[in-house]
Amino acid sequence: MSHDHTRTLNHIFAHPVSMNIKWNEVTHLIASLGGTVESAHGGREKIRLNGQERTFHVPHGKAIDSKDEVVQLRKFLELAGVAPKA
Repeated sequence: MSHDHTRTLNHIFAHPVSMNIKWNEVTHLIASLGGTVESAHGGREKIRLNGQERTFHVPHGKAIDSKDEVVQLRKFLELAGVAPKA
């Protein structure tokens, strides 16, 4: 995993919740982990990783605009067996 992907993963798992996570950085992280991202209906994207699947709202701006979305992304990654190294 590249330095940029590690930084993105650390932002997703940061406490308090980080609101400076760009959606394209998330999709690049997923791809680097062997996952897939595909367009879904209604401004959403379906992410598949390690047997897990979830559909997320694509933010209108460049960054994720909801703390709840970051928390849901974090839970998805945890279920897929992905977490930052301690």
